[in-house]
Amino acid sequence: MVKIGINTPPVKTRHGWLTIYHAVGSDKYYRLGALLLDLKDPSTVLHRTTDWIMQPEEDYEIDGYYRGCVFPCGKVVIDGTLFVYYGAADKYVGLATCRLDELIDYVLSCPA
Repeated sequence: MVKIGINTPPVKTRHGWLTIYHAVGSDKYYRLGALLLDLKDPSTVLHRTTDWIMQPEEDYEIDGYYRGCVFPCGKVVIDGTLFVYYGAADKYVGLATCRLDELIDYVLSCPA
């Protein structure tokens, strides 16, 4: 990993602040991971995904102004579903969804 950054505001859960982050690899592709931060001390990482939860795969995520980029821009939880709006190749806007409880369970299974 060459660079890591936090993008969207965290979501408060009973397990901690859920945060989606981006990281840039040596191939210069932007990929997404997730982590949980302590509710009282957000400088403490409780759990962090060991694998990417999203990476550029579709043509519109690979071919554009910036080749190979998925970059979270906003998120909201509606009825237990997490909606993540993301930039794709710095040319398009995409939407990825998942069940919030399933993502949290996955992040909780990962080490700090």
